[in-house]
Amino acid sequence: MKATIALIVATLLWAGNYIVGGIAVQTLSPVELTWLRWLLACIPLLILAQVVERPNWARVLRHWPRLLLLAALGVGGYNLLLYTALQYTTPQSASLINAANPAVMVVLAAVLLRERIGWRGIAGLALGLVGVVLIITSGAIASVFTRTPNTGDLLMVGAIVVWSLYTIVGRGLPVPPITATALQGTFVAVLLAPVALLGGVRWPADAAIGWAVIFIAIFPSIGSYVLWNAALKSIPPIRAGLFLNLITVFTVVIAVVLGAQLTTPQLVGGVIVFAGVALSTLRPSRPLAPQPVLDTARRGL
Repeated sequence: MKATIALIVATLLWAGNYIVGGIAVQTLSPVELTWLRWLLACIPLLILAQVVERPNWARVLRHWPRLLLLAALGVGGYNLLLYTALQYTTPQSASLINAANPAVMVVLAAVLLRERIGWRGIAGLALGLVGVVLIITSGAIASVFTRTPNTGDLLMVGAIVVWSLYTIVGRGLPVPPITATALQGTFVAVLLAPVALLGGVRWPADAAIGWAVIFIAIFPSIGSYVLWNAALKSIPPIRAGLFLNLITVFTVVIAVVLGAQLTTPQLVGGVIVFAGVALSTLRPSRPLAPQPVLDTARRGL
């Protein structure tokens, strides 16, 4: 029960990144927000990694090329694309498109890792694509080749592709999860520093925007990740992954409560995206065949 609550709270805080990030990028550039976020978060994450995971830092740093690539993709690239997208589209639209992420991962895993996709994966991808197009075109699917889509929605499509690549590249990384995130955040903070400083980054003069940056640094960057990894100690990753769809649900609910309008194409497109993800990622349960006594004994059970 505690692990389930931890997953729910983690996704709620990640949803806050869409809502609060959408407010912050009206004042800060995506580079400024990404840099300030990880500048504030990397030191607490490094301390948490040391306290919770006690990694062998010399051994961990041998994987710096892969960690650097992951930082460029997931921690830096995804957030830069997300925050840029939020300058042009709504948090609820961005989160609905983000819900197609699992289906994109299935396809990229099939292309890059030669994993079998099967008819369920193909059908799920097709449904998800229809849902995303419905959201991007505001319901006018026939205009997909003639109408210029919203720039933010297209950037969000790019963001989920980058995040899917990040997930695939990160598979099997022999580095504890909090440690990996702490180092990736540190890499992004260091590498973006020249760009941010040359661009004249300053702490926001508006107190509300300053608190927005602090919220993003503490809750989506640190709190969500710690809660997520604590829950994974007792809940299998595949089951936990299903909770990620709550990010979209929470984002839409929060946005509507704050007065945002959820259009019919967004609602219908979101439902179709969820259906596609469910089709491509969920598997029907099958009863286990009874094991022969001899085989069971051989397995030591």
